[in-house]
Amino acid sequence: MIAFANVSKQYGGQVLFVEASFQVNPGEKIGLVGANGAGKSTVFRLIVGDELPDDGQVERPKKLTLGYFRQDVGELKGRSILAETCAGAGEVATLATELARLTAQLEEGGDDLDRVVERYADVEARYSELGGYQLEGRANAILAGLGFAPDKLGDDVGTLSGGWKMRVALAQILLAQPDVLLLDEPTNYLDLESILWLEAWLKAFQGAVVMTCHDREILNRIVSKIIEIDGGTARTYGGNYEFYERARAEAAARYEAEYARQQAMLAKESRFIERFAAHAAKAAQVASRVKKLDKIEKLAPPRRIIEKKFGFRAPSRSGDDVIRCEGLRKAYGARTIHDGLSLTVRRKERWAVMGENGAGKSTLLKMMAGALPPDAGAVTIGAAVAMGYYAQHTMDNLGGDRTILEELEAHAPAANQGTLRNLAGAFGFHDDDVLKPVRVLSGGEKARLALAKLLYDAPNLMILDEPTNHLDIVTKRALINALAEYEGTLVFVSHDRQFLRALATRVLELSSGGPRLYGGSYEEYVASTGREAPGMRALE
Repeated sequence: MIAFANVSKQYGGQVLFVEASFQVNPGEKIGLVGANGAGKSTVFRLIVGDELPDDGQVERPKKLTLGYFRQDVGELKGRSILAETCAGAGEVATLATELARLTAQLEEGGDDLDRVVERYADVEARYSELGGYQLEGRANAILAGLGFAPDKLGDDVGTLSGGWKMRVALAQILLAQPDVLLLDEPTNYLDLESILWLEAWLKAFQGAVVMTCHDREILNRIVSKIIEIDGGTARTYGGNYEFYERARAEAAARYEAEYARQQAMLAKESRFIERFAAHAAKAAQVASRVKKLDKIEKLAPPRRIIEKKFGFRAPSRSGDDVIRCEGLRKAYGARTIHDGLSLTVRRKERWAVMGENGAGKSTLLKMMAGALPPDAGAVTIGAAVAMGYYAQHTMDNLGGDRTILEELEAHAPAANQGTLRNLAGAFGFHDDDVLKPVRVLSGGEKARLALAKLLYDAPNLMILDEPTNHLDIVTKRALINALAEYEGTLVFVSHDRQFLRALATRVLELSSGGPRLYGGSYEEYVASTGREAPGMRALE
């Protein structure tokens, strides 16, 4: 279907691919993985034809339809959410527009009525074949799956936040049902319920899927093939992400062993040559071994993936009752979000706050953090509590012309540069990276910087709203490991199942029926409710 044949691509001095080859077959579900900057987005741009390879070929049938979801969705405004979704549905949307034009021409009459009737018949047949008459119904179902309330579909798409516009752009592509879906981080900005819905949709989708995703659970459940972009090469692994990790580790171990054997042999031969270079009696043997070494293809040193590692400083001890919420009520206009919610968070507990989209998860965390006053009730912070709050908009507050180092200096003016450079390094900002202006950082880099500032403060209570959004798999794993060893109290919202499984010791579920408390881990919550998100059956 799609084939990369010996493709080479570079930007200036940065080499992305050297004679990379792989193919996408009909119906395949493929995970595209690699470090940031390895060239994953370039693969997508080469497939859709936005860029051309420097050498080699990207082969694609002319009639192949592609749907490309990217992080930059552009400007959406002037139409309702439903109309915008339908308008972006590819060929079927184009046909709908033409049908409307032809209908108007038929009503007007004219000399070329026969041609219009003939064209109308062709267009209508194709429109029907593509399911055009069911388009609006399918659009409603997809938008509901992605978290849109039915009564909001008539709102102007221009009034939505960037994250909700991303959902509209994703809905457009799913509605089009192309032969191949190219999805660049489709789960960013989705809550857990929407992720589970998307997971089920992609499993049932008959076309091919090529996706990047920082959620390894999605990759494990959906894909059956991994293409790794690394160091200028493209390697294909048959299996899901878990299989890929095992296979890569085994291949790396074999290569290290082979490299070690070769190094031992080279050292032995070199010692012989050095020892007997001046001995006439050994001249022939020395010459033979020199010639042998010249012919040997030297293996490059093994490339080791550096696991990020960072830890939170030991926090001071808080009182046993960390947060007490009593009779919290919060409404926006006529819509009541919380009505009489009460909860006590005790020292060292780790509460996962879960619920359907719009259930008030972020609202509750804001009230706990003091960022939003309740309409009624009270939030009481316990004795000796030092709070750190990471909100979904925290990254948006980072910007301007400050460098990473200057941002850390402004946050911690008493710290010396060595301490701050070490802190930055723990979050993946090494050497001259700390001199980058904050305004040029990616979403993931801004998230890491915000978390670094939180780490420095060493609070004994952390309130975290979607802390893994935009983090790659390696950084996410490092954050989970750090939080697993954290000695303070956690209250968090997350759509990442790996994060939930590793950390939650208590679950608060928010739903239309009122709050429900589960005094156990996320796994116990799933076992007791039979689902992985409120309102949805657990996916097998």
